[in-house]
Amino acid sequence: MKSELPKVLHPVCGRPMLLHVLDAAGELDAPRVIVVLGYGHEQVAAYLPAECLIALQEQQLGTGHALLSAAELLPPGPALVLPGDTPLVMGQTLLSLAVEHESSGAAATVLTTMLDDPSGYGRVLRAADGSVARIVEHRDARTEELGVREINSGMYVLPMPVTLQILEQAGSENDQGEIYLTDVVAGLRARGQTVSASTVPDSSLVLGVNSQAELAQAELIMSRRGAEVAPSVGHRQTRGPDQ
Repeated sequence: MKSELPKVLHPVCGRPMLLHVLDAAGELDAPRVIVVLGYGHEQVAAYLPAECLIALQEQQLGTGHALLSAAELLPPGPALVLPGDTPLVMGQTLLSLAVEHESSGAAATVLTTMLDDPSGYGRVLRAADGSVARIVEHRDARTEELGVREINSGMYVLPMPVTLQILEQAGSENDQGEIYLTDVVAGLRARGQTVSASTVPDSSLVLGVNSQAELAQAELIMSRRGAEVAPSVGHRQTRGPDQ
């Protein structure tokens, strides 16, 4: 972001992007919400609602390592795992993901979308039966895999504690030398379990912010959402009290 401010505190329409994500997650009424903090954790913690539990990732060794940092706080059962830099995600999208996961009977479910230009995103590779075979990061993808348009949003429903067990055994032999959360997909399949995908048609809902340009794009999209709602609100205010 070329800024000393922690990325998740950069504002979108006047609020830190992390708080937009927490608002969406809050619509699921989860029994607990855990936020994994790393760089600038003191600054970020000051913005968190009092009910959030905090896990500290002292070294930033990848998305899988981030989840491992919260291991002691994660109860058995399905966990909704979200990145903190997707401010445009909405509660209904997460509710649909949870419902589809429950109805599928799969061990885990990945939220995906289709992009005309998937550059930079992890590609979702499907098995013959339509389930998710694996997710390959852009930097590690082969030429033919780079042509896949279905991308990983970084949002999942994952089973605990088996996810943590897989991550504890996962290596970091990849381009970034990190423990990838996506390794859970291959780990579950190796255990004979199914991973499904829930695909969201509107890719803007899962837009990740990794630059000032993407931050400006998120601001524009959210502003347009507000503009679409505003006329109907204004119209209602002009109506009489008995109408």
